[in-house]
Amino acid sequence: MKSSLLLSVPKQVLLHSCCAPCSAAVIEWLLQHNVQLLVFFFNPNIYPEEEYLIRKKELEDHCRRFGVKVIDGDWSHDKWREAVKGLENEPERGARCLECFKYRLVATAHCAKENKIEFFTTTLASSRWKALTQVNEAGIYASNCVPGTTYWAMNWRKGGLQERRGQLLKKYGFYNQQYCGCEFSMARLNPKN
Repeated sequence: MKSSLLLSVPKQVLLHSCCAPCSAAVIEWLLQHNVQLLVFFFNPNIYPEEEYLIRKKELEDHCRRFGVKVIDGDWSHDKWREAVKGLENEPERGARCLECFKYRLVATAHCAKENKIEFFTTTLASSRWKALTQVNEAGIYASNCVPGTTYWAMNWRKGGLQERRGQLLKKYGFYNQQYCGCEFSMARLNPKN
């Protein structure tokens, strides 16, 4: 099991980012702790494509403010659908979400290795829509799939970061989406009676 609950902060980290609102406080914290940061936007789960483009542009604009480079993992929704096939009717925080996280974090681990960065983490661990246990399980799985990488398990909701997220959301006027991203999570917006 390869995970790192570090007592010290790594010098270099690849941050998988789901969106600007979930990333802003994490990016701020990492920069304040002098972490050499590279951001990876890989979210083929986001639907529809217009939603994906809004979230991607907002993250790129935010990172540009701080001189942080963003790698675009591109939108491959059909491949993502194949990865979660058979799990479409799973509830939020169910088996589909775990497979989605694994799919995205394995790609993140590969990106980290390609960029010669050992440690990777994810803003999924800051999102109110996610189960932290699933996020960490997926991160450990990803680091086990890609030798030479280590998942940095951080609860980005703690230490005042959840409150800071809200402050930064208002400060920058971020688009604050009301669902995780995939078409299945959209269903919770319009539950059937």
